[in-house]
Amino acid sequence: MLSDDYKSPLPQKLRWCNWASNPEGITGDELLDFVNGTLFPKLKNLKVGSNGNKRAFIIRSVFEDGYNYMKSGILMRQVINKINKIDFNSSDDRHMFGDIYEKILKDLQSAGNAGEHYTPRAVTQFMADMVDPQLGEKVLDPACGTGGFLTCAIENMRKFYVKTVDDEHLLQQSVFGVEKKQLPHSLCMTNMLLHDIDVPANIKHDNTLARPLKSYGPKDRVDVVITNPPFGGVRTGDKGDTCSET
Repeated sequence: MLSDDYKSPLPQKLRWCNWASNPEGITGDELLDFVNGTLFPKLKNLKVGSNGNKRAFIIRSVFEDGYNYMKSGILMRQVINKINKIDFNSSDDRHMFGDIYEKILKDLQSAGNAGEHYTPRAVTQFMADMVDPQLGEKVLDPACGTGGFLTCAIENMRKFYVKTVDDEHLLQQSVFGVEKKQLPHSLCMTNMLLHDIDVPANIKHDNTLARPLKSYGPKDRVDVVITNPPFGGVRTGDKGDTCSET
């Protein structure tokens, strides 16, 4: 937003500053009607445009299967006002928010089902240290969940290999992930943003197993695969095709 050429992908009415930033703004049923009837539907169908705005694409992919589960507009306003107190330009506030987020992700570790498993941070960190992805290598997690392996790989490369602005730019383009479920995909996108991946367009909301192996070509080649794939589940595709997970 500090760049001279920055252009928001959102129309004015949908921007946080215009509907959420005022602590005395809309609340109750009016807020619920706006979120459910205007905000979510428009974000799900956000126009990317002919220039292929990556930020617009990210917003649309995050919300395309998303729903608002809050039933009280008053409680929603209270949550919004709490968020407004966080200064995302403050390193202390960002660090605190990151700690809270890590706690939320940790609480999800025991919530897996149907082969779903959230890998403990100590394991993801150990694997990233052992694999030791190099700067410039493409790193892929084909079942990335909330992004634990990818964030550890990012931290590892920043710690040992990123020395210049150009190095950081290269890192931003080197991290790839795929996640089928909407909630962990949204959590992963937020995780990437909290780890300073400015535009996490390479985190796809998709099913890796739904794509035939023969369709992969040289452009899909990566250097490092680091993952804990789902075990024992069976998925049915849109056309009735089934595929067994690892």
